[in-house]
Amino acid sequence: MADTPSAGEPLDVLLKSTQDLLRPEELVREATRDLVKEEIRRHLEKTLREDPKLAQDLKDAVRDLLAARAMEYAALLRVGTTTARLGLSAMPPDVRRALTQELVDLVAKELGQIAERSL
Repeated sequence: MADTPSAGEPLDVLLKSTQDLLRPEELVREATRDLVKEEIRRHLEKTLREDPKLAQDLKDAVRDLLAARAMEYAALLRVGTTTARLGLSAMPPDVRRALTQELVDLVAKELGQIAERSL
């Protein structure tokens, strides 16, 4: 039967995947890439050590970037919250009350789990 796999097929697949992982040209390329990255990293660190103003400018820029990301996430949360409120406002009052209670219960449960994990 052509549909039934031969007994050696899973072993052949395993051997082929192992050979793919151990292809020497891939290993050499990845090792070379890592070496080049490390050399670039050392050069950049040396440059920053030699120029404290540049190092401080980089730190400030990274801090500003992280702050901007935090602001972006806060804005996205506000948009999501406002959208949810808009959706709730458009619902009939009885459905709105039930859904609001479910949302409050869900948020309370999630906050409780977060608090437990942080302790």
